[in-house]
Amino acid sequence: MPRRSRVTASLVSLLASASVVLAGAPACAVVAPDDVAGAGAPARRADSESVLAISIDGMSVAAVRKLGRKELPNLYRFMRVGASTMNARTEREMTVTLPNHTGMVTGRRIEAAKGGHGVTWNDDRPTPSTVQAAAGHDVGSVFTAVDAAGGSTALFAAKTKFSLWQRSWPDAIDRTTIDLDNSALVDQLIADLPVDRDFRFLHLSPPDVAGHAHGWMSKPYLRAVRQSDKLVGRVVKAVNADPARRAGTTILLTSDHGGHGPSHDDATLLDDYRIVFMARGSAVDHGVDLYAINPTYKDPGTRRTVYGMRRPPVRNGMIANLALDLLDLPPVEGSEFDVAMDLRLTSPN
Repeated sequence: MPRRSRVTASLVSLLASASVVLAGAPACAVVAPDDVAGAGAPARRADSESVLAISIDGMSVAAVRKLGRKELPNLYRFMRVGASTMNARTEREMTVTLPNHTGMVTGRRIEAAKGGHGVTWNDDRPTPSTVQAAAGHDVGSVFTAVDAAGGSTALFAAKTKFSLWQRSWPDAIDRTTIDLDNSALVDQLIADLPVDRDFRFLHLSPPDVAGHAHGWMSKPYLRAVRQSDKLVGRVVKAVNADPARRAGTTILLTSDHGGHGPSHDDATLLDDYRIVFMARGSAVDHGVDLYAINPTYKDPGTRRTVYGMRRPPVRNGMIANLALDLLDLPPVEGSEFDVAMDLRLTSPN
């Protein structure tokens, strides 16, 4: 069966047997509501039946380098078997959690007046109640793009503020799981893997939590980065446990920001705006640097960079359209990051 016919049939079946489940504890809620290539660059063939995007909240490049392959075996294996850079960029305006994550799924900058998503807060405030209300205009996402094609999506997050996404795109996110216990959250994602979904987003919080409590690069913070590495390892192992799932899944991994000392909210500080960006799977070359295989993008060195550059840096906001490209779907309407869908995960040679 053609891919889009298959996912449409799967979604119809899911809708027919849908249920809503709410866990008793506020720390854990599960909601299942209805359970153009760039100039000069040939389009990359999409090989993915499913994309899993992982964001490790507050993971700094300095920590990844300091701990190295011995202490972060899963992240370093991610790089060895995939395409990656340790010099990607966050949103320019802010280096905080909710604005950057919303950029990841919308493919937009933050500033609403310039077409951005408008999410400038970083808490559970009730208003604005949606991304659309914050932007003052309609804002699509990777979830709505997949849903429009008849596909299924899921969100797994370790902070309650991500309920904003469920309110913003209630019909497009087929399952939302919020659990402050990251290990339990990963358990729930792994249990969901047999479900026929096109896109999943997993948010992991240990580095950010430890950074705020003890400082970035402190011993507890580095311990939290090691914990995140183990969680990623569990996810990859579960994906690879089924040969068909392994062959059809691409995993993307990035972060919303780094950090320095007790905080991460100085958007002009290298430690805050420099992040990792990685990909692995059958649609990805092994052991390649993203800048080396993408001539339309340029390694920014230590520069913060601006929007609209002729050769921009890789940004975490490219997650949405890269995922859609892998799924052979068009970009998020109104997005700007990787809207030409020209970010390669394979060498042109």
